[in-house]
Amino acid sequence: MTVAALPGIERHPHAKALLLAALPPAEASHAYLFAGPAGSGKRDIARAFAAALIADGAPEGSQAAERVARGTHPDLTWVTPSGIAEMLVSDIDEPVVAAATRTPFEARRRVFVVEQAETMRDATANRMLKTLEEPAEFVHLILLTDRPGDVLPTVASRCQHVRFEAPTEAALTQALEARGVAGLTTRACARLALGDGERAMALALGDGPALRAAAATFADCALRGELAERPWTALTDLAKRAGDHATAQLDEIHAAELELTARSERARLEREHAERVRRAARRASLASLDLALALGALRYRDAAVIAYGAPELVHALDCAEALERLAREHQPAVLQRAIGLVQITREGLQLNVTDELALEALAYRIAALG
Repeated sequence: MTVAALPGIERHPHAKALLLAALPPAEASHAYLFAGPAGSGKRDIARAFAAALIADGAPEGSQAAERVARGTHPDLTWVTPSGIAEMLVSDIDEPVVAAATRTPFEARRRVFVVEQAETMRDATANRMLKTLEEPAEFVHLILLTDRPGDVLPTVASRCQHVRFEAPTEAALTQALEARGVAGLTTRACARLALGDGERAMALALGDGPALRAAAATFADCALRGELAERPWTALTDLAKRAGDHATAQLDEIHAAELELTARSERARLEREHAERVRRAARRASLASLDLALALGALRYRDAAVIAYGAPELVHALDCAEALERLAREHQPAVLQRAIGLVQITREGLQLNVTDELALEALAYRIAALG
C-alpha cells in the first residue's frame, strides 16, 4: 500500500516513516501512541490506518474500509473519555479490555482507538496495562494525545510513539479561507490557535467570534478595573451555551436509542443518559471557559510584545489598535503578572470551583495589579 492509503501523511515525516512501513502486508505494532496538536490530522490518519488494517484480507476489502471510515465496522472500537476531566475505568473496561479478548467479528484484526490518552489516571491506566503488554495477536491499539508529556509513563512506555507535526500558520489560514473566513481574521485565528487546527476553526466559526470579543472585553476591563458591568457574565453565558449544545446532541442520540430499546431497559438507559449528559455539558462548558481565558492571556501577551517593541510577534492581528492602547496604558511587568493570574485560574477551573466566582475573583485580582 502507498501514501494514498493514509491521506495527509506527507505532512508528517516521522509518522510517514513508521506507518507506511507498517501497512499490510507488513506487520504493524500492537500499540501506538499518536502524539501531536489537535487538528494536526492524527485522528484522520488513525482512522485511515485502522481501515487499512481491518480491510487487509477481508473478502470485500474496499467495503470494509468504507465502513471503518463511517464508523460502522464492528471490528473498530473508538473510545472518547466520558469523565468531566478524565477517562473513566468504565470507558475502557468493557469496550477495550474485555473486547480485546474476543476474536474479530468479520476481519482478521480488531482495532481500538482511544482518544485523549493523557486523561487516563492511575486506575484507568492500570486496567489497560495488560492489554497493552500482552494483547491478542489480532489486536491493535492506537492511543491519541495532544499532550504526550501528560500521558502516564506506564502507558507511554508500552506504545510505539508516532509524532505528528502542528499545521503551519499558512496551512491554517488556507483552511479558514476555504470555510469562508476573510481578512485579517484568518491570520489572527491561525496565530491564536498556536498550531491547533481545531482551535483555529473554533475561534473563527460559530460562537468563536463572540467568545473572542467577550474574552477581550473581560481582559481589558479587568486591567482597567472597570468591573461594574460584570464582564465575566458574557463568558459564563457562552460556556452555558456550549454545554446546552452538547446536551442537545446527546439528547438526539438518546432519542434514537430509546426507539430501539426494550421497555424493561429504558429506566437504566435514562439513568445512564442523565449522567452522560451531566458530564458532557460540564466538559463543553469548561472547554469554552478555558479557551476564553487562554485568549485573555494571549491578549496580555500581545500587548506586552508591543510594549517591548516587537509588534510583528502579535497574534491577534485584527485587534492592533486595542492592543496598542493596552501597551500604552500598562507596564509589561503588569501584563506578565496578569498572565500568571489567568493561568492559575485556568488550573483552578479543573477542580470544580464555581465558574462565575472564579472569573470574578480573577477580574478583581488583575484589577489590583494597578
